[in-house]
Amino acid sequence: MRKIQMVDLIRQYEDIKEEVNASIDSILQSATFINGPKVHEFQASLEHYLGIKHVIPCANGTDALQIAMMGLNLESGDEVITADFTFAATVEVIGLLKLIPVLVDVEADTFNIDPDAIERAITPKTKAIVPVHLFGQCANMERIMEIAKKHNLYVIEDNAQAIGATYTYTSGEKKKAGTIGHIGTTSFFPSKNLGCYGDGGAIFTDDDELAHYIRGIVNHGMYTRYYHDVIGVNSRLDSMQAAVLQVKLPHLDSYCQKRRQAARFYSEKFKNVKAIIVPKMVSGCEEICDACDCHVFHQYTLRITNGQRDELSEHLKEKDIPFGIYYPVPLHLQKAYADERYREEDFSVTNRLVKEVISLPMHTELDEEQLHFIADTIITFIE
Repeated sequence: MRKIQMVDLIRQYEDIKEEVNASIDSILQSATFINGPKVHEFQASLEHYLGIKHVIPCANGTDALQIAMMGLNLESGDEVITADFTFAATVEVIGLLKLIPVLVDVEADTFNIDPDAIERAITPKTKAIVPVHLFGQCANMERIMEIAKKHNLYVIEDNAQAIGATYTYTSGEKKKAGTIGHIGTTSFFPSKNLGCYGDGGAIFTDDDELAHYIRGIVNHGMYTRYYHDVIGVNSRLDSMQAAVLQVKLPHLDSYCQKRRQAARFYSEKFKNVKAIIVPKMVSGCEEICDACDCHVFHQYTLRITNGQRDELSEHLKEKDIPFGIYYPVPLHLQKAYADERYREEDFSVTNRLVKEVISLPMHTELDEEQLHFIADTIITFIE
């Protein structure tokens, strides 16, 4: 059996090696390293794929979130509501901009931000909501947009883990993840479903005026060289990374489908194991199937409910099976974001999840032998 990787980017590269090498070589031959034709080509391709008017590439996913908030002209002291159970990048940009992060609990079955908790947290100072589409599927965007409209709030989608996913409204209308709020953001970190070979990110919007403003922000506030019309930053997707992404974008749907196939295998194996809760599908998907694109499984995350998550982790190490604990400490208990406003009873779900979750190897190159070994090792230990 091949060595199991948490994410196998080497074998994925082997399948597209000729295309990637040719695309990168074109950058080397033209020396268009910054803001070259490949960046604009990829931008147009991603706009078409997402069905959105404007994609603004930038240097990474964290920058994308920061620039989105800068684009909305949020001011020091404004409150921004986001999930307690997520990676710190979502909240660190709120702090960097001297905004006030307001962390709320998540749903136990989807891991995504709880709309009821959002509504309870709104104050006169609240200006924006940042739902994180965690592990590969959308938060309840229909409800979140209703709340935002009711309270006149902006919505910034953190779509770093769910690019390629589709959200289905109760009416049956479908939209791509990241295109529902006022702004969407994403990361092209190498391990993402659509990843480059370095850092990269992008911002999405259908708002022409907002898109124009953001295009200035990412480039030192310039629309004309050496004329600085707005306060900006230096955050550009370089041409090398755009060259890689342009090759990989046409494969994104097949990559996501391969992840769903692996997820379906896992869920079938674990469905009758008492102490394991498998990921729940939303947006009208009752079970994992090739046609169901509501979940793209950036991570396949189990809940181990018998208190043996940490013992299982040690067992997997012994068997040379990689895993991830996403996330071991809630944001409200991190030193950087601790605040006397927070009460532990308001984070009952998150506090339980951090003790139960474990993410299994999930990528496009998993084979059946590896999947059987991973699942059987876990079942034997748990039972």
